[in-house]
Amino acid sequence: MIRRALALLITLALGLLVAPLDTEAQQTAKVPRIGVLTAVFSSRPPPDLEASREGQPALGYLELEAFRQELRDLGYVEGQSIALEYRHAEGKLERLPELAAELVSLKVDVVFAVGAVAVQAAQHASETIPIVFVGAGDPVGQGLVASLARPGGHTTGLIHHDPALMGKRLELLKEAAPGVTRVAYLWDSSSALTARNLHEAERAARALGMQLYPVEVREPYAFDQAFATMAEAHVDALITPPSGPFFGRRTQLMDLAARMRLPGIFPEREFAEAGGLMAYGPSVVENYRRAATYVDKILHGAKPADLPIEQPMKFELVINLKTATALGLTIPPTVLFLADEVVRLKRSRSSPSLSASAWHHLHPTCRQWRRRRGSAC
Repeated sequence: MIRRALALLITLALGLLVAPLDTEAQQTAKVPRIGVLTAVFSSRPPPDLEASREGQPALGYLELEAFRQELRDLGYVEGQSIALEYRHAEGKLERLPELAAELVSLKVDVVFAVGAVAVQAAQHASETIPIVFVGAGDPVGQGLVASLARPGGHTTGLIHHDPALMGKRLELLKEAAPGVTRVAYLWDSSSALTARNLHEAERAARALGMQLYPVEVREPYAFDQAFATMAEAHVDALITPPSGPFFGRRTQLMDLAARMRLPGIFPEREFAEAGGLMAYGPSVVENYRRAATYVDKILHGAKPADLPIEQPMKFELVINLKTATALGLTIPPTVLFLADEVVRLKRSRSSPSLSASAWHHLHPTCRQWRRRRGSAC
């Protein structure tokens, strides 16, 4: 009896000693930490979320929210099973190296970098911390990765710009506004793929019987002066290549285009939502979602060097009929039938935009058009 009592006491004592250790181990279990490094995008919600959807400030909040939402869908809970450290340079690119160094000092497990300059800052700050990027136009040409198929090093990510799309945008613009003959090509010389984008646009313009009028704008982006140059050249339409600074200033650009009554087509849907006539290209929000899946793969042991740079798989055409009406344009039904979304009025629950599936029921050739352009109907 005495031996059994002693054995029971010893067991209880050991249990009391081990329990705190187990609890402490659970409390100190490593929570993965992701550093988010951006030049201009904000992690804070805007005062008016609906206004931000129409291109107002709080740049990039919706895109970063898509990244966070995908992490949630993957099972992560911010503040519990994952931590996000946000650093954005408020448009001051020279601050990115300092902010990248801060993230490295926090011992983040992965850096999610938006834009080539942010990637370069993160690479300079650490030669080992994995980096996942979006928004780099030409990662191979910019020296960020060795190749698209096998990036090498500690950097991988997603691209969503293809110079060949410049020609498709001009085709759509010509179909929507057949009278257009002289198109301003507003371009940013600091953006990647500048020469290839311009070459593709010039080639397509010649084939369509249009004249392309390049107008360069540089930091600090004096758009008023650029549009004054367009007015002197008597252009009757506008097209822009993909550009991070343009995307961040899309509301200003669309306001200037509206004042000059210029129909235009742009690389991202957000331009059409901000008042541009049309937009055709890959989904920026979808890229952010996909970036979260890359972060998840790395946290589960995948090496960035072995994760191919992902190229866009889904493209979308968005048409703003409110802008078309203001410009006195009647968009041909054959073009409307191709749209993934038609913006009629300011978004609200009572006036939703038409979806791709709705147009598919109206137009049986939709599927053929999507196959030619590489997106699902």
